[in-house]
Amino acid sequence: MAVLVAELEELAAAVKDDVVGWRRYLHAHPELSFQEENTAQFVYDTLRSFGGFELSRPTKTSVVARLIGAAPGPVVAVRADMDALPIQEENDLPFASTNPGVMHACGHDGHTAMLLGAARILSALRPRLRGEVRFLFQHAEELFPGGAQELVVLGIVDGVRAVIGAHLWIPLEVGKIGVKAGELMASPDRFRIVIRGRGGHAAQPHMTVDSIAVGAQVVTNLQHIVSRYVDPLDRLVVSVTRFMAGTADNVIPESAELWGTVRCFNPELRRQAPGWIERVVKGVTEAHGASYDMEYTHGYRPVINDPAVTALLREGLEEVFGAEAVVDAVPTMGGEDFSAYQSRAAGSFFFIGAGNPDKGITFPHHHPRFTVDEDALPLGVKALVAGVMKLLAEGKSL
Repeated sequence: MAVLVAELEELAAAVKDDVVGWRRYLHAHPELSFQEENTAQFVYDTLRSFGGFELSRPTKTSVVARLIGAAPGPVVAVRADMDALPIQEENDLPFASTNPGVMHACGHDGHTAMLLGAARILSALRPRLRGEVRFLFQHAEELFPGGAQELVVLGIVDGVRAVIGAHLWIPLEVGKIGVKAGELMASPDRFRIVIRGRGGHAAQPHMTVDSIAVGAQVVTNLQHIVSRYVDPLDRLVVSVTRFMAGTADNVIPESAELWGTVRCFNPELRRQAPGWIERVVKGVTEAHGASYDMEYTHGYRPVINDPAVTALLREGLEEVFGAEAVVDAVPTMGGEDFSAYQSRAAGSFFFIGAGNPDKGITFPHHHPRFTVDEDALPLGVKALVAGVMKLLAEGKSL
């Protein structure tokens, strides 16, 4: 790594303009989950222009590139997600989205550009590589069941010794890199509840079973799950995020729909949560003469970083950036389908600081004015290269 540290700054600087350009092109041409056909083709064509890669299209909206080193060694995979979100962009940028109602509001455009930059650098370093680097340009991170699980089922990570991925992260200032062994991102499960009452005229509520009033009681009582069912030292989120009912101000509707999400790390809490929710819904609806239907969907697994891979990753990052730049990542209750890869290979997911209050870059992920500090992009390229090189050099110990 010593030689790499000395030259990586120059290598990253040489690709910076291209990485920024790729990010801006992708930002201007976003595509939704499972629809990333043009994005995947752009990635494929860009990789092909580098030369030296074995390219494949495991699905019509994903790309996998294999770089075989000059000497035998472990297989290390590195992943970037490519999909955008159904959000109308409100940024006044020269490269703002040209696709109405679709926006890169989470940084996936940057992830893809950074991994392309890392691929170019690693291809130039091929004579030094001992093993194989597998680049996963993944579709559909934002929409369950997700692209990662699809690639896992197709065998894309078979034989992989270690897998890493990074997320541009607004809560972390640019110049910092967040790394953490163990729990990092939660399991994002979801539920849908239909409250069925008896509709009628709003002037005669005594002749109805008010689905809105019952639904409001359900929402209120669901808050007791976290505050009274769960150890205060454990972490669980139960959030109702949609409440839909009614069509007129003088009609009490027949039914109301509640949608929400449940987030946690603890597998036992995850197992118990659906029963707790249904107990509350059943009790409230029965008390008011209503009925209900409930659907509960388990989403992605939690992202739990492998300690050995994370230790090597941190060591490689500190060699390149210095110990002061590599900080302990703060766990988040957000979800990530990177966890699908971790079910098959030892993996670590980390954060690359992309926020900058001095530039007004503070809007959160999934906001219509979200953007990233582009100074983070070359840092991300360096981080991905450093992580891959460290794991290839030390991967036999994993």
